[in-house]
Amino acid sequence: MSTARAEPSSRRVPSQERNRRRVEQILDAAERLVVGHGVEALTTREIARAAEVPVASLYQYFADKEAVLLALAARDMEEMDRQLADDLAGLTAPGVPEVVRTAVLAFVTVYHRRRAFVQIYLRGRTNVAVHEFGREHNRRIAETLLAYARDTGLAGPGLTAPVALLAVEVTDRLFQLAFERDDDGDPLILEEGIAMMTAYLERYAA
Repeated sequence: MSTARAEPSSRRVPSQERNRRRVEQILDAAERLVVGHGVEALTTREIARAAEVPVASLYQYFADKEAVLLALAARDMEEMDRQLADDLAGLTAPGVPEVVRTAVLAFVTVYHRRRAFVQIYLRGRTNVAVHEFGREHNRRIAETLLAYARDTGLAGPGLTAPVALLAVEVTDRLFQLAFERDDDGDPLILEEGIAMMTAYLERYAA
């Protein structure tokens, strides 16, 4: 399975600290606008105004609004990766139920911090690049969890890469349903999703 990672479509990679801060300033402004007004109302002019930078400065780093949204989603996904790694590292005697619950709640924790991601990815996905980047992220998460299961002795011989990827993809869809109308995530859908994934993956446990 390929682990090549798609990169957000930005025009220039900032090499200096000042430029990196400018990019973060633009992304933070876009995040506030998405939370306050939704994805559809977002424009590059509004992002530049909220970030207090000239529109021309924004275009130095991002080709258009879609590129800003992709970079924002990518930043949030990197935060999810760190949260997942930290939470899994905190498990002392992991079994399938504990790993599934920990993984699901790690993502929910970040969704609560990054409200714009819910709008951009879980509720929208009108941006083709964001959708494809999300699918690539799912593949990386599946590889991470499969490696963790093997390293901890949880994985039976039937736990293959396609099985792990299916579990992640189905959970991704469950997140969409849970956050479709509930900013905090419908607790019933989340709990049912955890139970469903636990039952599915226990079939492949050692």
